[in-house]
Amino acid sequence: MVANGNIQTIAVLTGGGDCPGLNAVIRAVVKTALGAGMKVWGIQNGFGGMVENQMIAMTDQAVSGILPRGGTILGTTNRDNPFHYPQKRGNEIVYENMSEQALANLREKRIEALVVIGGDGTLKVGSDFQAMGLAVVAVPKTIDNDIPGTERTFGFDTAVATATDALDRLHTTAESHHRVMVLEVMGRYAGWIALHAGMAGGADCILIPEIPFAIEPVIAKIKQRQGNGKRFSIVVIAEGAFPRGGQVSVSRIVEGSHEKIRLGGAGEKLAREIEEITGIESRCTVLGHLQRGGSPTAFDRVLSTRYGVAAVQCIKDNVFGHMVALNKNQIIRIPIEEIAGQAYNVPLDNELLLAGRAIGICFGD
Repeated sequence: MVANGNIQTIAVLTGGGDCPGLNAVIRAVVKTALGAGMKVWGIQNGFGGMVENQMIAMTDQAVSGILPRGGTILGTTNRDNPFHYPQKRGNEIVYENMSEQALANLREKRIEALVVIGGDGTLKVGSDFQAMGLAVVAVPKTIDNDIPGTERTFGFDTAVATATDALDRLHTTAESHHRVMVLEVMGRYAGWIALHAGMAGGADCILIPEIPFAIEPVIAKIKQRQGNGKRFSIVVIAEGAFPRGGQVSVSRIVEGSHEKIRLGGAGEKLAREIEEITGIESRCTVLGHLQRGGSPTAFDRVLSTRYGVAAVQCIKDNVFGHMVALNKNQIIRIPIEEIAGQAYNVPLDNELLLAGRAIGICFGD
């Protein structure tokens, strides 16, 4: 099913968690493909839509006005992996390989190439379909910025802006009430959002998964500020951060999901421990899905558009099995198989992290 020659019909889907910029990518893919004389199908609700044959014809009118909108007009899910697809058998849920059914649905509509927009799980499934002969091009999406091979995923800038705005607001209430305010941000097992937002929002402590933390340096930082007449402190903690010798905080286990372990609770635990040790009133705010919603920043709108155009250019050039990526502000192409299933974490010698240390931010080590 790998395409050769001029592609006539393509499809696009969004997989995994939603984030700002998805609609901008969809818009760019559709407009660029239509301009090249291609027909475009939109697959609804991620890879589940491939299995269930949920597809709609995409027109210029269909993508009109969606550039500033958050979310995805196609819908998405992180549960429906066609290679491990849930099927109801009586009162039980069993998992079957429905990949052939998914490909048959594409063939029915004469779809020759597929643009998948998503994070590590989506890229892995896309790579598996590429191995089966489907012509696939990928666009890196995640607010976590944890996909290797690219300097930036779209959605990250908007998430950081949201977290930074929250820190600005917490700063004033912390100062007024002489409290320690802890902000828990997303990021899974990568600390990019915490690091960037913490730096931009003037946090005193930033705790990330890459650096298992001890409570003593955190308490020392807070007491140091108290001694300098600063009666409040701001702490940013990534949801995947964990104490030295301990484990990540898990809010629940979800069967059938790409992210079986849902992280949560790290911030509340930290705030409680700080208050017990110092006696200073400490409160935790969890941003959660606020970071995923809302209108994308100008940076994310532009990056999303560049990615969408580049993905269609790959199809026009018959370059498949690749992900478009950002490198030194240039769009490049990287084989999906080289990065699928891998993660991009904050290096301990990261320039921004070192800058944080230089200005006295505590990283819990």
